[in-house]
Amino acid sequence: MITELESGINVPFISGNVATAINVPFISGPFPWPLIGNIPHVIGRKPHVLVSNLAKNYGPLMSLRMGTRVVVFGSSPAVAAEILRTHDRELSARYAPKATPIEESELKKYSLLWSTDCQNQWKSFRVLWKSELFSNKALDLQAEIRAKKKRKSKKCMDKMFQVWGDIIKQRRNVDDHNDVKHEDFLDFMMANGFSDVQILYMLLEILPAGAGTLIATTEWAMAELLKNKEAMAKLHQELEGEIMNTNFVKESQLSKLPYLNACIKETLRLHPPIAFLPHCANSTCEVMNYTIPKNSLVLVNLWAMGHDPMIWDDPFSFRPERFLNSNLEFKGQDFEFLPFGGGRRMCPGLPYAHRQLQLILASLIYYFKWYLPNDGDPWQIDMDEKYAVPLQMKKPLLLLSSRRC
Repeated sequence: MITELESGINVPFISGNVATAINVPFISGPFPWPLIGNIPHVIGRKPHVLVSNLAKNYGPLMSLRMGTRVVVFGSSPAVAAEILRTHDRELSARYAPKATPIEESELKKYSLLWSTDCQNQWKSFRVLWKSELFSNKALDLQAEIRAKKKRKSKKCMDKMFQVWGDIIKQRRNVDDHNDVKHEDFLDFMMANGFSDVQILYMLLEILPAGAGTLIATTEWAMAELLKNKEAMAKLHQELEGEIMNTNFVKESQLSKLPYLNACIKETLRLHPPIAFLPHCANSTCEVMNYTIPKNSLVLVNLWAMGHDPMIWDDPFSFRPERFLNSNLEFKGQDFEFLPFGGGRRMCPGLPYAHRQLQLILASLIYYFKWYLPNDGDPWQIDMDEKYAVPLQMKKPLLLLSSRRC
C-alpha cells in the first residue's frame, strides 16, 4: 500500500507484512502499526531515551511515523552536520501544530522562535535580536544595568502583559522619542517602528525561553556539583583566587574562570536544555543519501549525542575536565555538542545565556555553602529526568545554604 503525504511524494507505508518498493531509498525504522504508526514505540516518560535506544538498532538517521506524518530523527554528529549545515536552508522550517491557538500567519508576523519559515520578516527579527540584544557589545553595554538590577528586584510576573503595556505606553509618550539615546532593547524596537503587539510577542518569547533554560541548567549544575565533591572543591578554589571577597561577581572576571566554564559545558552535555532540536522540511532533500520528504518533521536528538559512548569517554559521568584544554565549543560548529542548536535556527540568546549561567553559578558557589536537608547524602539525589522543555529534574532539588565567611 502507498500513501501520499501533503508534499505529494510517495513514500512507503508498511501495512501487514508488505512494504511496497519505490524509487527512492527509505530511511529505516521500527515496524509501524496501521493508522497510528510508531506512536506506541515512543510513548513514555522519556521519549528522548526511547528514541535513542531505537537508534542503536536502526542507525543514526531513523524514520518513525506519528499517525500519517513522517518524523526523521538524527542522532550522530555526521547527520547533525547534514541537517544543520549542508541542508540548513531546506530543513530550517518549523512545524506549527494545527491545534496551536496562534495562526501560522500570526507566527510569521510576530514570532522568531516559532515562525514556520525563515523569510525576510524572520531574518530582520533575528538580526535585531543578535545585534541589539545578545551581541557581546550589547551585553557589555548592559552589564552595569544588570548589576544594578541584581541589587534591586521586583515582583509583577503574573501581570506581565499589563506591566509591559504600561511601560510601552509611557515610553511612547516621550516627546521626540527618535532623538532619545537607545539605552535598552525596548527603546530600539520602538525607534524601529515595532507595534505594541510585536513588542509584546517578542518579550513573551524572550523571557520564558531564557528564564526556563537558566533555571533548569542551574539546578542540574548544582546537583552534579553536590554529587561530585572534588569538582565542587576545584570550582570554589578557582573562584576564591579570582573573585577575592568582592560584593558580587563581575562580568569582567568570567573569562578568567576556565573550570567554571568547563562545569557549565559538562552540565549542558549531560542535560541539554532541549532533548530534540525541532526542524521541518520546507522542501524535499537528500540527507546521507536518503530522501527527506517535504513537510517531514526533522529532529536532531541532542540528548543522544551527548550520551554517545562513541563520542564521549564515560558519557554518563560528570567530568568537567574533559573540556579543559579543549577547543570544543557550543557555538554550532562542533556537531557533537549542540546544546544551543546550530544553523540559522541556532538560539540567538546563546551569549546572554552563557554569561548569565556563569554569573549565577559563580555567585551560588562562591558566596554560599550548600547542604541537603537533614544532612542527606548527595549521592542520594534523584537525577531522574522529567521530559519537558527544558529538560527538568523529576524531583526538584531542595537545598539549604549558609553564607561563607
